[in-house]
Amino acid sequence: MLQLEQIETAILSLPSHDFEKLRQWFLNLDYELWDEQIERDIADGKLEALAEEAIAEFKAGNCREI
Repeated sequence: MLQLEQIETAILSLPSHDFEKLRQWFLNLDYELWDEQIERDIADGKLEALAEEAIAEFKAGNCREI
C-alpha cells in the first residue's frame, strides 16, 4: 500500500498541466483496456446469450424506438 500512497501523493503534487496529461492518458488506457476485454468476451462467446436475449425481445415486439 505504501507504493500506492506514494503515487497518490505524487499525482496530487503535479502541476495542473501535467495532471491533465496524466488524466487523459489514464482515461485513454482505461478505454483501451475496456475495448480489449470486450473483444476477448466476444471471441470467447460470453456475449452470445445476451445477444440472443436481445434478438428474442426484439422479435417479440418488446422494444421501443429511441
